[in-house]
Amino acid sequence: MVGSNKTLKFGALMFAYLLLIIVVLCMLVPYAWMLSSSLKLNKDVFTFPMQWIPELPRWANYVDIWTKIPLGRFIYNTAKLSIIVTVLQLLTSSFAAYAFSKLQFKGKNVLFLGYIATIAIPWQAYMVPQFILMRSMGLNNTHLAIILLQAFSAFGVFLMRQFYQSIPDELCEAARIDGLSEYGIWARIMLPLSKPALSTLTIFTFVSTWNDFLGPMIYLTKTELKTIQIGLRMFISQYSAEYGLIMAASVISIIPVLIVFLGLQKYFVQGVASSGIKG
Repeated sequence: MVGSNKTLKFGALMFAYLLLIIVVLCMLVPYAWMLSSSLKLNKDVFTFPMQWIPELPRWANYVDIWTKIPLGRFIYNTAKLSIIVTVLQLLTSSFAAYAFSKLQFKGKNVLFLGYIATIAIPWQAYMVPQFILMRSMGLNNTHLAIILLQAFSAFGVFLMRQFYQSIPDELCEAARIDGLSEYGIWARIMLPLSKPALSTLTIFTFVSTWNDFLGPMIYLTKTELKTIQIGLRMFISQYSAEYGLIMAASVISIIPVLIVFLGLQKYFVQGVASSGIKG
């Protein structure tokens, strides 16, 4: 019986690993197709049966993308917005989460629930009033409009608060007895202990801002202000699309996201798990 149970457990484990491998491969196939297509002529991208490894790789695609459109400017604009928005969200989310988790004030729970409830409202429901507001403030066609709208995140506050809840209140009480202010407790105790949650929020925020298409599409019409996601549309004309160049530019565009994720991945799982410990 013992031997059969071990065999069943081993078989179940192997099946689970096999299933996970299949899922991973299915998720990687689109990226493999993108990389393969980036080295082909436009007419060869959709040939069937598909040739995964081109006989004559067209490396010139990775040169042409810098001359056909101002790709360098688009990458700079995207990096600028992503870094600024990420830093501001880390600051505002961690600061607000500290107040909601470690401070006592009237109406705290009601205010927190009301703020978190905004997550359920899709952005498409209020993007027009936001646009009218930004235009009335003279911020249309500026990066500042996107920065102001994305500097605050209800999801970020929720994530950081859940992590802060797992930190003992006794640490804050001891710091207050020692004369440390609330700002000092936040900066010297809470932030150093919340690296996993901060890393998780960094990944979510950076990736979502880097890949944002609709926001820059609405607020940015000048070419020198556009981001890389909008810039990719410049390879699409009225009658045709240069798919080889689109795929090459797409490969370039995911490199910063990979760097951020790989640099913070050791904290990612820990941050997600820790944020659900205590509600």
